[in-house]
Amino acid sequence: MSTTATEPTPAPVPVDSPRSQASARRRLDPNRPSTLSRWGVIAILTLSAVYFLLPLWWMVMASIKPGGRQFEEPGLWFNGFDFFGNVKALLEINDGIFLRWMLNSIAYAGISAVIGTLLSAMAGYALAKYRFRGRGLVFGIILAAVLIPKVMFTLPLFLMFNSVGLLNNPLAVILPSVVSPFGVYLARVFAAQSVPDEVIEAARIDGASEGKIFFRLGVPMMAPALVTIFLFQFVEVWNNYLLPLMVLNDTSMQPVTVGLVGWAGSNGQQAPAGLIIVGAFLSVIPLVVAFLSLQRFWRAGLTAGAIK
Repeated sequence: MSTTATEPTPAPVPVDSPRSQASARRRLDPNRPSTLSRWGVIAILTLSAVYFLLPLWWMVMASIKPGGRQFEEPGLWFNGFDFFGNVKALLEINDGIFLRWMLNSIAYAGISAVIGTLLSAMAGYALAKYRFRGRGLVFGIILAAVLIPKVMFTLPLFLMFNSVGLLNNPLAVILPSVVSPFGVYLARVFAAQSVPDEVIEAARIDGASEGKIFFRLGVPMMAPALVTIFLFQFVEVWNNYLLPLMVLNDTSMQPVTVGLVGWAGSNGQQAPAGLIIVGAFLSVIPLVVAFLSLQRFWRAGLTAGAIK
């Protein structure tokens, strides 16, 4: 009489156990990342945030310390508070030239961003909604221009402005800054996605002109992308250093970026190093305010190309 050995059956996994729930989620969504992948992404993002925010935190701590203590230990923590005294001392240097630099930067960046956003919106809308000969070639040239660093045009622009007498003129900073190939690209993608052709045709049947269709229908529908273009233009012009340095020799017309670097190069003869740090911190505040106040718009605009 023979007997056959039977293998023991594994114990059933409870349906409500975490392991069974994880297996069920993976079966329902095969592309769902694993727990290890999620924690790896979180770790990388955390390190990136610390890497980018640590210098800003040091600048904040140095700015609020009393004068002369900006570079004392602890560098990343409080060592007294005299921020308003530092700001007052900063504004008293050279009869308040720092405030003039800030106003110059706001004017250059604001005017350039507004005009550049409007031109980008018009060009992108035309490329997306009009059919004309050479449209693909024009769009290809714009894409190629995105890859060319603007710093390469600084010397030709200096020579050109020198020949037409525009040196020491705000137009020498504003005119090159109103052209944004990336802004045209983003406006074109967003116009093709968010402005339906049916709406344009209906407006034409009702007798609306092309300009009225663009400003009354196209611009409101493209608002998230336009805010994104405006912010990119504003930040780019605000941080621009080389072009204003070459075309603006008058100190009172320079933006804050050029002015602070000039102070730093004077070896403390024009302004103490601690007050230059305070000025750098104040120069960042308008950018932070712009991003925080318009973040609900530019988040949607940044996803336009991905959705398309």
